[in-house]
Amino acid sequence: MTEVFGTNNGTIFQSDAERCWFVDFGGKMARFDYRNLLKLRKAVYNVDIEGILLDGSKSPDVEIIFICACDHCYVLTLLQIIALKEILEGTFVMLDLNNIINDRLNRIYA
Repeated sequence: MTEVFGTNNGTIFQSDAERCWFVDFGGKMARFDYRNLLKLRKAVYNVDIEGILLDGSKSPDVEIIFICACDHCYVLTLLQIIALKEILEGTFVMLDLNNIINDRLNRIYA
């Protein structure tokens, strides 16, 4: 497994041998294919953190992140959502950076 991005709160790994991604977050290691990793990113990005913080009601600041066709479910506080969002953002930035570097190297040697 190759570490793609990590913080003190968690890490995302890529496994070429198993053709999947592992998200180590909240004391749990979850396996995702690329499509479900994209769904996780979308679900986390769709949480209106600012709206929840500005909401004056006494509702709990807990969100349930559930992805269809996936065995994993996250019950997260707002701080955990922010931490998971940071990990996902970093992962996809690293993937974009890798694509840019490969593209530039292929242009140089082509």
